[in-house]
Amino acid sequence: MNSLVRKYYCMKPLIPRRLQIMVRRWVAKKIRLAHARIWPIDPNAGATPPGWEGWPEGKRFALVLTHDVDTQRGHDRCSQLMELEQKLGFRSSFNFVAEEYAVAEGVRRHLIREGFEVGVHGIKHDCSIFSDHGEFMRQSVHVNRYLSAWEAVGFRSPCMYHNLPLMHALNITYDASTFDTDPFEPQPDGFSTIFPFFVPGNGNGAKGYAELPYTLPQDFTLFILLKEQTVAIWKRKLDWVVENGGMALLITHPDYMDFNGGPASYDEYPVRLYEELLTYITERYHEQYWHPLPREMARFWSGRYGVSHETG
Repeated sequence: MNSLVRKYYCMKPLIPRRLQIMVRRWVAKKIRLAHARIWPIDPNAGATPPGWEGWPEGKRFALVLTHDVDTQRGHDRCSQLMELEQKLGFRSSFNFVAEEYAVAEGVRRHLIREGFEVGVHGIKHDCSIFSDHGEFMRQSVHVNRYLSAWEAVGFRSPCMYHNLPLMHALNITYDASTFDTDPFEPQPDGFSTIFPFFVPGNGNGAKGYAELPYTLPQDFTLFILLKEQTVAIWKRKLDWVVENGGMALLITHPDYMDFNGGPASYDEYPVRLYEELLTYITERYHEQYWHPLPREMARFWSGRYGVSHETG
């Protein structure tokens, strides 16, 4: 992440929200043109991992749904989003920012009782955790406390910042702070794979963990920054992931979903677009996908492809 981008994201709380989005839309248009060769599809990302044996039950591809809850507004919409997914036969994980807003114990427990998952999305939704090694280690103590209290095993950093060696300080079985290709992120170094991968232990007693990159564009990018009016890009990328037998992992945000059915505000989009994607999946790919929670994907991947790395 270059210093200019870091300064912007650290100053972001001081900039009016509407102005932030206006500036980011202007930048996003330029990024989209400059990176058309690798976004939304990086042709190199479809290669299968060494020793690949396929998904459980011989399924054609894997589908993992996740949500980052950035604000109180998003937190207060979690139950509506959960009910929408239940109606269509899906499960997902909800990643909460521990100290950005009041995370209600009742909401967390209700999600877990209904078969969903809860993860930690940082302490504050800012760039501070990766400002330097010392700050990461300081915040890791607090992250681990919330992981334990919430009985969570997964982490996703704010704004998708990542430093995989540092993640060994967290008591996690998976991290989900990377992507196959996303030039719109402040740290845009894609990992060029639509499969999970294993990060081995660091030799100092820290165990390895599974890394789960997201492989479909984020809803905020598509509908708020690029102002897309349809789910055509989601469908195109999903179909490509399916053709290559990979993992379709999606991040959406209840913060930006309008559940009221009226005209959406400047930083919202109609939730029917997300519902349309889920309906497309159920109708076109019925019984063709394995649909684990992130923790289940991490357990599968580490058990199948992680042991040799840890013991080799």
